[in-house]
Amino acid sequence: MKQTDVIIIGAGAAGLMAAYALIKAGKTVTVLEARNRLGGRILTLNNDVFTQPTELGAEFVHGNLPVTLSLLKEAGIATTGVDFEMWQHKDGSFIQSNAFIDGWDALLKALNELQHDVPLQDFLDEHFAGSEYAKMRTQVQNYVAGYDTADINDVSAFALRNEWNHEDEDAQHRVTGGYCRMINYLAQKCRDAGNDILINNVVNNVQWHNNNITVSATNGSTYNAAKVIVALPLGVLQAAEGAEGTILFNPPVQEQLNAINNIGFGAVIKILLEFDTVFWESDAVTKQLGANLSTMGFLFTNEAIPTFWTQAPAHSPLITGWLGGPPAYHVKDAFPKDVLQQALTSLSNVFKIAPDSLKQKLVAWHVANWTAEPYTRGSYAYDKVASAQARKLLQQPVNDTLYFAGEYLYDGPAMGTVEAALTSGRNVAEKILKL
Repeated sequence: MKQTDVIIIGAGAAGLMAAYALIKAGKTVTVLEARNRLGGRILTLNNDVFTQPTELGAEFVHGNLPVTLSLLKEAGIATTGVDFEMWQHKDGSFIQSNAFIDGWDALLKALNELQHDVPLQDFLDEHFAGSEYAKMRTQVQNYVAGYDTADINDVSAFALRNEWNHEDEDAQHRVTGGYCRMINYLAQKCRDAGNDILINNVVNNVQWHNNNITVSATNGSTYNAAKVIVALPLGVLQAAEGAEGTILFNPPVQEQLNAINNIGFGAVIKILLEFDTVFWESDAVTKQLGANLSTMGFLFTNEAIPTFWTQAPAHSPLITGWLGGPPAYHVKDAFPKDVLQQALTSLSNVFKIAPDSLKQKLVAWHVANWTAEPYTRGSYAYDKVASAQARKLLQQPVNDTLYFAGEYLYDGPAMGTVEAALTSGRNVAEKILKL
C-alpha cells in the first residue's frame, strides 16, 4: 500500500492540473482513473479511421482564457484560429445570421430587470406567456439546450443573464493536434517526477479522517494519503448510490452531496462525420441552395440533430453534429447507428441530398454519447438557482482533508470549459499547499 501526500481521483483536466501544481511544489501524488485512458471529457482520436485528429469531447478554446493558453504555451503546443460564419436553415432557406432569438432585446431587458432568481421557465411564464411569444419561447429553449446543454425548467435565469450580457467576442481557437496533447503533457510531468497515474482503477470507497485517507478500488487495490481530491465529473457524483463509478464516503459527506445536486449537469451527444468531399462547398450545392457555404463554421437547423459545425477555416470534409440538453438525454440509450441515421437524415433534409447518397459519401463516423458513458454521465455543468451557494460550500475542504475539483466549481462565464477545470484543479492544489 503506497503512501503519498495526496490521492487524486480522476485524471481529467482538473485532476491532472491539480497533480501538476502539487508536484511542482514537491508533493507526491497518486492519480486514480476509472477509464482505460486519461483525459476525462477530453478525447482526441488519432487513428486510421479519420484523416485528421478528431475531438470527441472538448474542442474549442473559447476566447482569451489565461490558464489554458498559458499551459499550452508552456507545453509548446500551438493553437489554430477559428474564423467562420454562422448560418441558419429556416423555412427551407439558408440565412447568414448570429441572431437566434426573436425579440432578443425585450428578453434581455426583462432579464436585467429581474429582482430575484428563478428557473428560466418560470421567468418565461411570467413575462412572455402570450401566444405571440410562442416562437421566442421555443427558440430560447433550443438555444439553452444547445449551447448550455441545460434544461430551462431548472437553469438559473440570473446565470443566463450574466452569460448573455457578457458574451465573449474574443477569438476562438482549436488546439493544434488535439487537446490530448495538453493532457499528455500534464501526465508526463507527473510521471517524470516519479508519481503514479493508474488507469482501470474504479474507486468505490473513500474512508477519511483528519489527514488520513484510505481509498479503495473495485479491483481490490487500496491507497493511503493525507489528503484526497475528488475530481470526478458532476454527473458521476450525482448518480444514485451503487451505480457504476460512484463512491461511498465514510464517514458520509451529506452536506457536500446535497450541494452537488444543486448544480445542473447537462446531456450531450456529439456525432463526427467525415465524407469523401466537402460536399457543402460544391458548385452543385451552392447552385441548388442559393448560398455559398465555403466559409460556413456553424449551421443551426430545426432538425433532429439541430447543430453542425465544420473545421473552418480549413476546408475539411469533417462535419460535427451536436445534440444537447433534454433532447440528448431522451435518446441517451439509442444505438450509435440510429444516432448516425438521425444525423444523416438531418443533413439530407437541409442540403436536399438523398440520405442514401450521403451514406455512400461517408468514409468515417463516430458517435460520442457522453451521457451514456458511466464515468461521465453527461456534458458539463450549468447553474441552477441554488448553485452559487452550493459551489461556495464545495470549494471549501472538508476538515482540510477532502477536496472537490472540477469545471462545475468555477465562478464565472467559463464554467463548463477546459479553462474552468484547469483553474479549479490549480486552485485546490494551492489550498493544500497553503496549509
